[in-house]
Amino acid sequence: MQMQFPKDFLWGGATAANQYEGGWDEGGRGPSIDDVFTGGSVNTARRITIPPEADAFYPNHEATDFYHHWKEDIALFAEMGFKVYRMSISWSRIFPNGDDAQPNEEGLAFYDAVFDELAKYGIEPLVTLSHYENPLHLTTKYGGWKNRALIDHFVRYADTVLRRYRGKVRRWLTFNEINMLSVPFGSFIAGGMLPETCTAQDRWDAMHNQLVASARAVRLTHEIDPENQMGCMIAYMCVYPRTCSPEDQLTQLSVDRLHNLLAGDVHVRGAYPSYAERLLAEEGVTLKVSEQDAADLRAGTVDFYTFSYYDSRCVGTAQEGDPSTGNGALGGLRNPYLQATEWGWQIDPKGLRWVLNHLYDRYQIPLMVVENGLGAMDEVAPDGQIHDPYRIDYLRQHIESMREAITDGVDLIGYTPWGCIDLVSASTGEMRKRYGMIYVDKHDDGTGDLSRHRKDSFYWYQKVIATNGSDLND
Repeated sequence: MQMQFPKDFLWGGATAANQYEGGWDEGGRGPSIDDVFTGGSVNTARRITIPPEADAFYPNHEATDFYHHWKEDIALFAEMGFKVYRMSISWSRIFPNGDDAQPNEEGLAFYDAVFDELAKYGIEPLVTLSHYENPLHLTTKYGGWKNRALIDHFVRYADTVLRRYRGKVRRWLTFNEINMLSVPFGSFIAGGMLPETCTAQDRWDAMHNQLVASARAVRLTHEIDPENQMGCMIAYMCVYPRTCSPEDQLTQLSVDRLHNLLAGDVHVRGAYPSYAERLLAEEGVTLKVSEQDAADLRAGTVDFYTFSYYDSRCVGTAQEGDPSTGNGALGGLRNPYLQATEWGWQIDPKGLRWVLNHLYDRYQIPLMVVENGLGAMDEVAPDGQIHDPYRIDYLRQHIESMREAITDGVDLIGYTPWGCIDLVSASTGEMRKRYGMIYVDKHDDGTGDLSRHRKDSFYWYQKVIATNGSDLND
């Protein structure tokens, strides 16, 4: 027996303002943390430069320029058949400094136009409030999310956009991959804190402050419009035990709880789980949760759970073997049963079925896969076509695993593969690490005319959506 995708399944794609929108100094927008993040590569780390350096290259400044191509791009999304489009609002386009007394009307009007254009094609927006683009001023003045002052600034920003777009946006997400603050990689990109001075205590304090801010935003969402729904977003860094030894089983349990489940448990259940105190103590961390914080968390549980899924890795008490790389820089070891991308991310579609079952068994609320995709170096053929059978194969296998999970009984409501159009890589700042089904003529050195071109995967995914996932053939 194999179930089909529900008739109202939300097929679409996902992007983020910081990696896609561009227009970094236009329309009254203030600088965000990504605007001082240089380009890099798989072998060269990106650098944080405050203030910006005159001779450095900042790929997020222009990105792939949705700011000037939004009508064209939305038309392409509609041509693919999108039911939903996951995007984010740039906080610094609405409040240039993050703590301004009044919002920037030009920025608000820009998103009005975007939402109206999506509505014209019948595409529902799924909007992330904060996707790795905190206003830079919140870093330089307050030190980032370790400072509780950011809670009130975020809630004021959330209140502004929730009221402005009432009726235009029904589904919202608070923080993108909030659990990235469990690893050092998330210090700056997720928390707006400078890595060289950021401690483990700072990262977990920052996550706690974001969890409180998220809970307050959930309550606000429902107060402003009872028809609104607010979800969380977790980077699910799937881990397997390295061996079948009991010690490795317990290591896998601890890693999964600390880095994947803890933030989701707070979002969905409204309180820190019983295992949190011991695991955080082992990290040298003690959280101060006030009575008001606890009350906010209880009252602000999410309506649905979304997550990113790209790869998996192995963990155990011994760390001999090839080190693993992947989303979030969690570490671990490579799995000898899996192939890997050119950037070392191991491809594991069956792991997605395991994660979906694992989460639905735990939470029993609707789930949505809002990031999943393959970064690869696409080549333009002499005839101008972009043939990407490797991406089609990756997406097909993961969609097949989602169908298996639905057959298992999982309430999966939607799928928005990452980078439906080419954009800047968050981890490396590269353009050659392409995820999109739409090719954008933009390169690592900033050159290119930004023209858009349909890849083979564009037409394949168009057919997938048109058949509601029943035809996954080339």
